[in-house]
Amino acid sequence: MTRGILFGFLLLCGCVSTWRAPDEFTFVPVNAGEFEIATFQKITDPTTPIHIYIEGDGHAFNGRGMPTSDPTPHGTFMRDMAISDTAPNVVYIARPCQFIMSPTCHRTDWTTGRFSGRIVDAIGRVVADVAATRPIILIGYSGGAMVSGLVITRRPDLDVRKWITIAGVLNHADWTEYFGDAPLTESLNMTELPPVPQLHYVGAMDDTVPPELTYRMADSADIVVVPNATHGDFGELVLDFAYNPK
Repeated sequence: MTRGILFGFLLLCGCVSTWRAPDEFTFVPVNAGEFEIATFQKITDPTTPIHIYIEGDGHAFNGRGMPTSDPTPHGTFMRDMAISDTAPNVVYIARPCQFIMSPTCHRTDWTTGRFSGRIVDAIGRVVADVAATRPIILIGYSGGAMVSGLVITRRPDLDVRKWITIAGVLNHADWTEYFGDAPLTESLNMTELPPVPQLHYVGAMDDTVPPELTYRMADSADIVVVPNATHGDFGELVLDFAYNPK
């Protein structure tokens, strides 16, 4: 795939990167109330569904487990997934405070409050803005799985035809308890999954979100185990974008 100009919002945060955006994608900051959210959009057909990718937690903690001052992801996994999608309508949505540090950003927005009501509602506003009236296939990676699931729950007005997660946190209380970590006291949680068609990809070698945590929450028929995949490396993952019209 031919690469175009340097991914614009990396320049906004002063980051140095050689990752380049394809010509058909456009950087669009979206006002979401308390935050300005970085998005990366390819929208060419108003009559077909839109594939929306929600970023993970990014560089929220350093190698010593301490909160960082900037959660912008160092890896490009979710951006690469989005730009490889050949659908006519594809949007990548960063999490609040990634790439664009809004004046309202606080360290809790990517730590204990990473799934708070204001975070989820901001992403919900962006999803509604970019989708307009189109059916949605919503894809969330890692912590973005939790955010996307909560968006579906809190925004029943959205026409979500399928929900796909990759290495997804589906219940953060189970997740933190499993590792003996402090609970995310300022975050919302899912105790049951939203009633939409769904598919959950888990990495057989993922030690950040172990597959057994997904099996606790989801029907085994909705889980795809990817052999040899780790949390940050799913190889050449090909997603199932089939959706069920209402």
